[in-house]
Amino acid sequence: MSSTTTTSNAYQVRNMNFFYGTRQALDGINIDIPAQSVTAIIGPSGCGKSTFLKSLNRIAEAETKVRIDGQISLFGQNIYDPKVNLTQLRRRVGMVFQRPNPFPMSIYDNVAYGPRVFGTKGNLDALVESSLTKAAIWNEVKDKLRTSAQGLSGGQQQRLCIARSLAVNPDVLLMDEPCSALDPIATLRIEELIENLRTQLTIIIVTHNMQQAGRVSQNTLFFNTDESRIGQLVESGLTKEIFFSPKDKRTEDYITGRFG
Repeated sequence: MSSTTTTSNAYQVRNMNFFYGTRQALDGINIDIPAQSVTAIIGPSGCGKSTFLKSLNRIAEAETKVRIDGQISLFGQNIYDPKVNLTQLRRRVGMVFQRPNPFPMSIYDNVAYGPRVFGTKGNLDALVESSLTKAAIWNEVKDKLRTSAQGLSGGQQQRLCIARSLAVNPDVLLMDEPCSALDPIATLRIEELIENLRTQLTIIIVTHNMQQAGRVSQNTLFFNTDESRIGQLVESGLTKEIFFSPKDKRTEDYITGRFG
């Protein structure tokens, strides 16, 4: 279904159906998501955007009893294969949530947590500095690394959470409305960070902000619900094409604010 041409796809999703118990949330999702770029997921509330995002590192399974049909492959490996190690999968596919969730420990220990769990070799101090630098927060926290992360502002906490994900060298970073709780200045910093990171890893972001999707992404997926309120992927492609020459009238109606 994707109209994006790429030599390398991070994800291949084929005939995916998602169920919460007996309630179907997503129906027949088929999409290739290109690597080392930013893909925005847009659509009205309740259309399954976050459910789809959380299925990409299987974190949706932690919420309630779910069932997923079809296949989701990450760089050619089916992530729902019973042999897949979930801990390793979630190291490869980091997640940043709507509200910052720093651990109740120091700034340093937040970033060092993942490398310690995975037994990362090398200079931990250098890794913490590198991760905080990549997340564009090092200069703000370098003199207070041993203080509580929960004393940071909301925008700083969100960048710290990004640094925490980067510290384990992920292939993919999933972002679920990462700026919805932030002020405009903090939002701008997160968007600049996304732009700086996009050539280093694959970023997939759910956002309700059309302007943000247009600014940060190269590719866009538009989700909507059918008559039965089941989420479907309506259209996908290059962001500029989705925004300026959508093929489906539902996409056009949503982009122009006629609904949603």
